[in-house]
Amino acid sequence: MAAMETPEEKALRLKDSGNEALKICKYSEAADLYTQALELHETSVLFSNRAMAYIKMEQYGQAILDADCAIKIDPQYVKAYYRRGSANFALGKNKAAKKDFKKVCQMKPKDKDARAKLAACTKAVNEAAFAMAIESDETAPLSQTLDPGQWAISAAYEGPHPGAGGEVLEDMDAEKMLFTPGMLPREFVMDAIKGFKDGKVIHKRYVARLLISCKEYFESVSTLSEITIPDLGADGSPDSAHVTVCGDTHGQFYDVLNIFELNGYPSASNPYLFNGDYVDRGSWGLEVVLTYFLFKISDPNCIFLTRGNHETKNMNKIYGFEGEVKHKYDINIFNLFLEVFTWLPLAATINNKVFVVHGGLSSEDGVTLDDIRALKRGIEPPEGGLFSDLLWSDPQPFPGKSPSKRGVGYSFGPDITAAFLEKNGLDLLVRSHEVKDEGYLVEHAGKCITIFSAPNYCDSMGNKGAFIHFGHDLEPKFTQYAHSPHPDVRPMAYAQGMGGLMGL
Repeated sequence: MAAMETPEEKALRLKDSGNEALKICKYSEAADLYTQALELHETSVLFSNRAMAYIKMEQYGQAILDADCAIKIDPQYVKAYYRRGSANFALGKNKAAKKDFKKVCQMKPKDKDARAKLAACTKAVNEAAFAMAIESDETAPLSQTLDPGQWAISAAYEGPHPGAGGEVLEDMDAEKMLFTPGMLPREFVMDAIKGFKDGKVIHKRYVARLLISCKEYFESVSTLSEITIPDLGADGSPDSAHVTVCGDTHGQFYDVLNIFELNGYPSASNPYLFNGDYVDRGSWGLEVVLTYFLFKISDPNCIFLTRGNHETKNMNKIYGFEGEVKHKYDINIFNLFLEVFTWLPLAATINNKVFVVHGGLSSEDGVTLDDIRALKRGIEPPEGGLFSDLLWSDPQPFPGKSPSKRGVGYSFGPDITAAFLEKNGLDLLVRSHEVKDEGYLVEHAGKCITIFSAPNYCDSMGNKGAFIHFGHDLEPKFTQYAHSPHPDVRPMAYAQGMGGLMGL
C-alpha cells in the first residue's frame, strides 16, 4: 500500500501544478492552487508565487500582502522583495518600490534586471519631485501655448491631408477650422485609419490640432455623458437602432478594426461607446485612441468615450503608451494626450436607464448621478474617493464592500449595485476593467455586466472579446469574437524600465 501523502508533500504537488498553470497564463487557476497549498503548509515560496499570480491578474494589493507574508517567514527570500517592488511600482508607490529593489540589488548585486528596475524607480521618484518643485497654477497648459503650424509638412509626407481633395492647406486658420467638431472630413478619417493599418502615421501637425480640439471639446461637455439611442438604425429601421458598448481595447488596433468589420464603422445611426482603457499593454495604443478621437471630431454623435484607469499619467509611464508616443512622435504629443485624458467623461447613461463606467461603484453611500456630474476634471485621479472608485473598482459576488485586491478602489457587492441603481432610477450597470474568458460576464442577479473587448489579451490570455448592443428595449445583446492577426510586435514593446513587469 502506498504511503499517505503528508501535508507538506501535497502542498509541494499543488505548488508544482500552480507553477504549470502560471506558465500557460492561467493565472486565476494558479492562484487557487497556491491557496490550496498554503492551507496545508505556509512557505515564503508559496506566498511569493501567489503574489506573482496576483500581479499577472493586476491584483496588486493582494500581491503586496502576500509578499509581506513571504518576507515575514523568510526575510532573505529575494523574490518576495522583487514582487512587492513590482506591485508597488504598478500602483505608483515609487518610493516603496525603490526601497524594495534597492534591497534586491543588495542581496543580488549582479542581477541586471533588478538594477534596471531600481533605476526606473529612482527616475520616477526624481521626476515626481522635480514636477512638484516646478508646479505652478499659473503655468498655461501646453494646449493653449503650442502652435501646430510651426511644423511644416514636407513633400516626403505620404499620409492624408484634411483639405478638400486631400491637399495641404496653406491657410493655417482654415486648417484649424477643419479640426473643429463636426467639420473634419470623413474621408480624412478613413484614409488615416487605412494608413494606420499599413503601419503609417499621420503628420504631427494634424495630431496636435486633433488633440487640442479634443481637449477643448471634452472640457465643454459634462462629466456624465447622456446618450440616447437613435430613432432609426443604419438601415433606416427603428428595429435596428442601437448603441454599441465596447470595453477595454488596450492598444489592440487590429481587433478594433475587426469590431468595425463585424459591426460597421461609427456613425450617428451606428453610435459606439468605448468604455475606457484604449491604450497601454498592446503596442498600437496610439492608433486606437487616434481612431476614436478622429471619429469624435468628425461627428461627435457617432462615438462616445469614457475614461479608464489607463488614461492616466502613471499607467502610461509603466505600461507602454508614453514610450509608444515618444517613439512615434515626441514628448509634446504625449503631453497633449495627457491633457485630453484628464477631460474625458467619467461615466455615461444610455436612455437614462443604463449606467456605464469603466471600473465600478463607489465606497461612499448614497452616490447620485449629480455627484458624478459635479466631479472636478482636468486632473489626474486622486488616490481615493468617488473619482478613483469610478476608474478602479470591481464587483464582488457577496454583499457589502471590501478593499480592492488591486490596492486601489473598492470591491462592491450585489446589494451595493441594487441600491445605486434604485436611488438613481437606473436598471443596469455596465462596466469593463477586467478580462473575462467569454468577453463578458453577467452577475449581481443580472444587474451588473462586465464587457471586455480585447481578445487574447496581451497575446497570452486566450479570452474572447465581446461588445453589447442596446436597442430601444434596452435588453443587452452580446457579440463575441476571437483575436485578429497583427504585425509581429509584442505587447508592451515600448514600455521602459519596468517593461518586464508582466514577465516576472
